[in-house]
Amino acid sequence: MVTVSTSIKTAYHHGDLRSALIEAGLALLEARAADDLSLREVARAVGVSATAVYRHFPDKAALMGALAVEGLDRLGRAQHAAYEAAGGGVAGFSATGAAYVRFALGNTALFRMIFANPPKGDVMELADVSVDAMRFLMENAAKYAPAGVEPRVFALQSWSIAHGLAMLILDGQLHIDDATIDAVIDAHVVHAS
Repeated sequence: MVTVSTSIKTAYHHGDLRSALIEAGLALLEARAADDLSLREVARAVGVSATAVYRHFPDKAALMGALAVEGLDRLGRAQHAAYEAAGGGVAGFSATGAAYVRFALGNTALFRMIFANPPKGDVMELADVSVDAMRFLMENAAKYAPAGVEPRVFALQSWSIAHGLAMLILDGQLHIDDATIDAVIDAHVVHAS
């Protein structure tokens, strides 16, 4: 059984049940797949009745959608941090791809759940995106796309490489180290620029 920190229960007692439920859901995803997560379990982790959950999430799909939004926000923060740590530019763009793969490896259930329960809208289409991680990808693709390559195409290509690499590792098809992750992502970005 996963123990959810008392800070989650404390957050609820201050009146922020929705955030507490999201934090509890995220904590529970560290130990199990999203399919194994239930609204009752999340309610129990926060210390409220199952009916209290329904005031914020009418069903499990609504909770999964909220967890996906928070997961994408966390992914975006990880990518921004990697970009800054690499000093921006092409090296920073490459670092965002490697950060994507590492986020997937460090948050397997959350990562899988994000793409099984994407937020509503055109997040996956990269058109007028509201999700920071996707907007950041599009902004960087516009800056670093090779001459003659449409930024949207370069963004999709870059995302596909990072996502595909992450999935191959998560599914046990590849067993590679951090240096190889960096090399695969770098090869795409350097070759493209």
